[in-house]
Amino acid sequence: MAEKVELHVEDSGGAGRPVILVHGWPLSGAAWEKQVPVLRDAGFRVLTYDRRGFGRSSKPATGYDYDTLTADLHQVILDRDLRDVTIVGFSMGGGEAARYIPNHGADRVHSLVFAAAVPPYLMQTDDNPEGPLTPEQAKAMEDALKDDRDTFFDSFTQDFFTANEELKVTESDRQRAIELAHQSSQVAALGCMKAFGTTDFRDDLRQIQVPVLVLHGDADGIVPLEGSGQRTHEAIPGSELVVIEDAPHGLNVSHPDEFNAALLAFLRR
Repeated sequence: MAEKVELHVEDSGGAGRPVILVHGWPLSGAAWEKQVPVLRDAGFRVLTYDRRGFGRSSKPATGYDYDTLTADLHQVILDRDLRDVTIVGFSMGGGEAARYIPNHGADRVHSLVFAAAVPPYLMQTDDNPEGPLTPEQAKAMEDALKDDRDTFFDSFTQDFFTANEELKVTESDRQRAIELAHQSSQVAALGCMKAFGTTDFRDDLRQIQVPVLVLHGDADGIVPLEGSGQRTHEAIPGSELVVIEDAPHGLNVSHPDEFNAALLAFLRR
């Protein structure tokens, strides 16, 4: 059993239905600042938390596999006795969203959202030829992060917010993402990079029977729509797919109006 961690949680409170926003790699709960007030003002109880090893949460040496990370999410839910929850997983956070029901049941879950999310399975393998991440690309990413964090995060945030060769956010938005990335521990950043690249969620998706929204940009250069969101949509009967045109990976920051409108329409059902 991994050591107990203290997670930094922000909770808007109130009597509304709870929505938990699970951040992407290598950011923190603060990456949701263009969503939290909008959802709160629409009457939802909005929670964000920093994944272990990131942001203001404690930074243990271990526990960067999806079973442990999903148990952390479950603890956030149990500690507040939340029910009828929507879990919104962005990018890497789609892994916790996928794994939650298989590991912890659907009793407390109202619905799931996969936003620019990594499932079903990023790594290209013999039995996953549609995986958009080759082993060579994964190794190059890992080596670059080990070599120089400053250079890596600068380059990664360019790609994160670029669609069709154009940066879709302000430079201050990009610098904010770099600042959040630097709050991660290197152990967590590398451990989670391995987790999101190599975890197979295909069986998890088959076990999901709650309402699902898949939200993705059509110009996502980090987690491409065709290899991820499109396949997740096809794997979950009855799921809804919303594709945001000309949107990069970090679409919740670059296209907040379209992102929030699609999310709210789904949450209000």
